[in-house]
Amino acid sequence: MSASATRQAAADPGAASFRFLLSHRRRSQGYREALAGPGGSEGANAPSLTMLWIPPGRFWMGSPATEPNHHDNEGPQHLVQLQGYFMGQTPVTQGQWLAVMEDFPSELRDQPRDRQLPLDRVSWEQAIDFCKKLSTITGRRYTLPSEAQWEYACRAGTTGPFHFGDAVAQQLAHYDDDRICDIKLNQDIDKAEEAMNSQSANSVLPVSLFPANAWGLHDMHGNVSEWCLDSWHWSYADAPSDGSAWLDEEDGASGVSRVRRGGSCRDHSAQCRSAARNGIPYMLAGFRVVCHPQGPSLNA
Repeated sequence: MSASATRQAAADPGAASFRFLLSHRRRSQGYREALAGPGGSEGANAPSLTMLWIPPGRFWMGSPATEPNHHDNEGPQHLVQLQGYFMGQTPVTQGQWLAVMEDFPSELRDQPRDRQLPLDRVSWEQAIDFCKKLSTITGRRYTLPSEAQWEYACRAGTTGPFHFGDAVAQQLAHYDDDRICDIKLNQDIDKAEEAMNSQSANSVLPVSLFPANAWGLHDMHGNVSEWCLDSWHWSYADAPSDGSAWLDEEDGASGVSRVRRGGSCRDHSAQCRSAARNGIPYMLAGFRVVCHPQGPSLNA
């Protein structure tokens, strides 16, 4: 983001509450969105939402057949051109959710409380409700990332299985390679649900404990699986090439499968790769948000 673009965004009345954090060319740039605390209180202890600038560019989405643990649904690889946008530095945390929504979903009311823990048991619809309310509060258009936006941001210019290289280690991400990686997406939903529920809900870790990628984003691999806006498709045949969300006509119907990315602490590292995708329906996950600098959202 250029200095002139930064000045323009700062001068925009709709961006009056943006506080740009960094302007050094070799560091991440973005803004911090102040959120009211529970009951509308504000102050030094009120949560905030750090949004980082993801520069415009293009990349090859998906993975080649030669990549270890490649799955057919990660192809065919295709070139995607994206506009710039802001993305949450971390998945949405309990503290951020409570500041916006003022109460927890029923699935989380009996879970341990820590404002830095990411949400990991919300539905796609609940994630959309959060985005809508955040948009109303701030006057900006927040939404879930498209699948292309998510992978582009995760890779941050890299082309390998992970943004930190070809191999993963416990010091780099939160995953579980002791699990048997034999759940084939929609083929065994009951087994998948049993596996997801077999570990305690507090197995997630606070956000930002692991190294960020080149664009400053944390927890893109593991910890919590993240919702994307897109409908689930079994391949990238006919996928959009402009970074927009790929939505089916019947998306208004209940039970439509949605895409989740990044894998979780309950998943094998193979499911946490940059290109790995998941579309098991009726599952719960976490999410992070995106915001476009001006105009209507690309994901509208």
